[in-house]
Amino acid sequence: MTIDRAGGPDMAPRPPALGRAPAQPWRASGEGGFALVAVLLVLAVLGVIGAEFAFSMRLEGSAVRAFKEGVAGLHLAEAAVEQAIREIVGDHAYVASCRDDDPIRFFKTDRTPVPPLPRRDVALGAGHFEYDITDEEARLNVNTSPPERVARLLDSLGVARNDRDTIVDSIQDWRDNNEEHRLNGAESDDHYLKQPLPYRARNANLDSVRELLQIKGITEALFNGADDRPGLVRDVTVKTPGPVNINTGRTHVLRALGLADAEISQILQSRCDAPYQAVPGQFGGRGFTVTSRTFRIDARGVVEGHVAARIVAVVQKRQDQRGPVIAALEWSVDR
Repeated sequence: MTIDRAGGPDMAPRPPALGRAPAQPWRASGEGGFALVAVLLVLAVLGVIGAEFAFSMRLEGSAVRAFKEGVAGLHLAEAAVEQAIREIVGDHAYVASCRDDDPIRFFKTDRTPVPPLPRRDVALGAGHFEYDITDEEARLNVNTSPPERVARLLDSLGVARNDRDTIVDSIQDWRDNNEEHRLNGAESDDHYLKQPLPYRARNANLDSVRELLQIKGITEALFNGADDRPGLVRDVTVKTPGPVNINTGRTHVLRALGLADAEISQILQSRCDAPYQAVPGQFGGRGFTVTSRTFRIDARGVVEGHVAARIVAVVQKRQDQRGPVIAALEWSVDR
């Protein structure tokens, strides 16, 4: 500060010294920090958008791959059904199996076995297929069987007496054409309409074995099997004429028809050598036949080492002026 001529301080601003930058106000540092924060926020948002885009692309890619495998698997399963039908319509008169889990074999009229087509690991296109053929007429038809046969089947499967009586009466109530329930049975008003998802009894024959799950007393465990106990679904049908093929009848079904264990052993041993061509006299009048024309096909299409699609079909071999034809009685797809 200098003193002017009047003796007072000289308040005029001095020019800055040469070579020095003027001092920046404090606000400049705050603006730079704000810009840095803004850049970091933008980068974070871009990172989130990029991650979301990458996740969406992976998800879409997985969906496309699953769809592609499902389509390929379905075509493979359909090819398996067609090959199974080739076996069913072949030149044979009898089918037979030794025991419950043995695959059925086809026999000509002279009891000569027909060589089977390959049923496992059949390569085709993008994968391979496999299938099983079981005799539907080895099962007990719950639409045509008298109640005592159904009761004996349930006994053979280890069902307790009270549960057995409930199931037997409820099946009859489900099939009859009225709403009057039997002692241990059930009808729409007293049971089915009171369920969390109400429904009515059919009051007619069952159209599918899975319909049994709607009937009072039949649980998922009983139907599908549990704790090393076979499921009811393995031994029942609703698609056959009624008689059981003595050459393929399952053990529990043979018991349901009233056979003793010694008689069952005799049948199993005899049909392992060759199929019965006629029902032996000692088993006459028990509900047996020696031929089958209704079969169940369980076909799987395998892609990348896993089952991508499955078809379960119940088919029947019929004869018309053109020769043997196949009618599909039931068809379900799972993929």
